[in-house]
Amino acid sequence: MALQPSPAGNLKGDYPWWLVALATIGVILAIVIVTNGVYAQVFRTVVSGVWVTVFVTLVAFALATLLGLGIALLGLSDSVALRQASRFYIEIIRGIPMLVLLFYVAFVGAPGIVAAFNFLITPFVKAGLAEPILVRDLSLMWRAIIALMIGYSSFIAEIFRAGIQSVDHGQIEAAKALGLSRYHRFRLVVFPQAIRVIFPPLSNDFVSMVKDSSLVSVLGVSDITQMGKVYASGSFRFFETYSIVTYIYLILTIGLSLALRQIEQRMRKAHSR
Repeated sequence: MALQPSPAGNLKGDYPWWLVALATIGVILAIVIVTNGVYAQVFRTVVSGVWVTVFVTLVAFALATLLGLGIALLGLSDSVALRQASRFYIEIIRGIPMLVLLFYVAFVGAPGIVAAFNFLITPFVKAGLAEPILVRDLSLMWRAIIALMIGYSSFIAEIFRAGIQSVDHGQIEAAKALGLSRYHRFRLVVFPQAIRVIFPPLSNDFVSMVKDSSLVSVLGVSDITQMGKVYASGSFRFFETYSIVTYIYLILTIGLSLALRQIEQRMRKAHSR
């Protein structure tokens, strides 16, 4: 006799045993770290890079969200030229691997950014009010942040576009009839409804950026991965080091995923009321 699929309603009552299993493993590993001198030393070394990882992720994602929203609004513009420019940007950036984009921005884009900045401040330099900057003045960490911002903005732009287009066009027309400006229509009518569609994929991208922030280690930025690489290369304790690196990333990503899931559920409950 074939098994019948469980109704969707029953799935909501499933006890999160996977979370219990993960928590149990996490507690066991925490005990090992506390009681084992080698793991404790590795943990103290690697965890020093957490703040760099958090800073890079938060700043890069905030900037990517702002840029992505701007690109999405250009794509929804009445101007054909702006729509084509938005699509050109999205397709080009999405086609470049993140690691390649990181190298390109760090070693090709950075000199261009510095040259453009120096050109803009030329009048101030001639007046003795400013000094031109050098390429080395733009730190590798900020080059990595710029690369992540550019790379993720193309995906976030598509998320915003889909969310904005999901709003019933009739409500936008009604807002026009009430005399609301484009800005007020977006702020008061479109965005509050679109955010329910935008938030889940946007939160997924946030978690993904936590993981992709490990790529900045190729530039020598002292994040979690880089600290692990340095320690492992000096001690040759690769198993212990990368086990701890994996453990810390799992704490960050799973904890963040659970928090964002709770926010999403509260948004759904607030909407259902």
